[in-house]
Amino acid sequence: MKAKILTRSAVAAAVAVALSAGYVAGHNNVPAPQVISPAAAALMPAEAAAKTGIPDFSGLVETYGPAVVNISAKHVVKQTSNRRGQSQLPMDPDDPFYQFFKRFGGMPGFGGGDGGPGADRPSEGLGSGFIVSSDGYILTNAHVVDNANVVTVKLTDKREYRAKVIGADKQSDVAVLKIDAKDLPVVKIGDPNGSKVGQWVVAIGSPYGFDNTVTSGIISAKSRALPNENYTPFIQTDVPVNPGNSGGPLFNLQGEVIGINSMIYSQTGGFQGLSFAIPINEAIKVKDALIKTGHVDRGRLGVTVQGMNQTLANSFGMKSPQGALVSSVEPGGPAAKGGLQPGDVITALNGVPVTDSTSLPSQVAGLSPGTSAKVTVWRDKSAKDLSVTIGALKDAKTASANTGGADSASAQDARLGVAVRPLTPEERQNDSLSRGLLVQQSNGAAANAGIQPGDVILAVNGQPVTSVQQLKSMVQHAGDSIALLIQRDDAQIFVPVDLG
Repeated sequence: MKAKILTRSAVAAAVAVALSAGYVAGHNNVPAPQVISPAAAALMPAEAAAKTGIPDFSGLVETYGPAVVNISAKHVVKQTSNRRGQSQLPMDPDDPFYQFFKRFGGMPGFGGGDGGPGADRPSEGLGSGFIVSSDGYILTNAHVVDNANVVTVKLTDKREYRAKVIGADKQSDVAVLKIDAKDLPVVKIGDPNGSKVGQWVVAIGSPYGFDNTVTSGIISAKSRALPNENYTPFIQTDVPVNPGNSGGPLFNLQGEVIGINSMIYSQTGGFQGLSFAIPINEAIKVKDALIKTGHVDRGRLGVTVQGMNQTLANSFGMKSPQGALVSSVEPGGPAAKGGLQPGDVITALNGVPVTDSTSLPSQVAGLSPGTSAKVTVWRDKSAKDLSVTIGALKDAKTASANTGGADSASAQDARLGVAVRPLTPEERQNDSLSRGLLVQQSNGAAANAGIQPGDVILAVNGQPVTSVQQLKSMVQHAGDSIALLIQRDDAQIFVPVDLG
């Protein structure tokens, strides 16, 4: 079975052929078409739905469709280039996220020469956008105009303008364009926080280059976290979105833009029922920053966090698995200076609950560097407030627990199921570890939890481990579950182990 992939929805320009599907006549008992009065048709969608029982998007499209634009971005790409900005993609096509960041900025066989691997070739990418001010500011996705040499904007009345890229923020995938025009049609900005799962939404864009195509669906979920998209709480919909819809608006029934269509979850590269939009309130913050300073400042704590589950919650004496578990703290970083420790569970930031590890990055990123924040943590089975001075965001690693098993082997500790030994001086020096026990074999409870040979056990339930005998004692006196802090490659992660 082919792996499902997350992919951006910009499309490369190629040969567009419109296919018309004819309706086969001759059906019996075809119901007469419903007649909607001109008065009802003129209503906004919400009012029309209330009057007729059927959503009518015609008023929305007529009013705000002219503010949606088609974007053409010309650039030069490598024949073998698969990248998000400058990042290299996974090489395994069966990886579920092989094309997560692969943009449709070019399509093999179009616009290129006969150069070998790595040869430069011209490419023209197509996307969508929408006008947010009458003097020519336009919002779209950053990946639509990434590395573009020439960006052209076409309006619904066929006018074309050369656009200037005011700024592009890859973290949020938001870009701001400017065209030299006045008295342009604009969209109305809404509040995505007021939208609800199950409500109707409408997308307008240029899938596969078909300008101003209108599709509709419902909101499937809100605040959806996606891999490697730590700073955007996406709106998930079932609105048909395809390559070329990238950067187009997502409307609610009141005709307000609540999101920017950015990504699809697909097995084929086309729409399969899952599409994701950037909340417009997040995008407007980015827009304002790009226009004002040309870049976006984001806050940083300097911690690596992972999700909680009930086993981990039991290990730390929590009633429910809420919050973000700190698996490592950057030495000398904001969190370290504020007193945060591995094993702390961050439950609130400035009084706002941290529901899980996926919500924390966006909450921190929204804080201004240099400001003081109150971080509430769960430590030693009680809540504790810490004051942290927020730093400026830089690239950070994200840890994830591997749930795969390990080969069965004999073990020193029968209850945990591991054979361990102290680290040698050379291993401590090479891995910059001051303590820990190297896992040589793993089976039983440890193997079931995903502990692997080569992992280094650093702590049990937040308490540092310095010797084999200490580990045995900790496991012997533990309850039905423990949380092991391990070092795996370059990341530290907590792994819950069920000892029952």
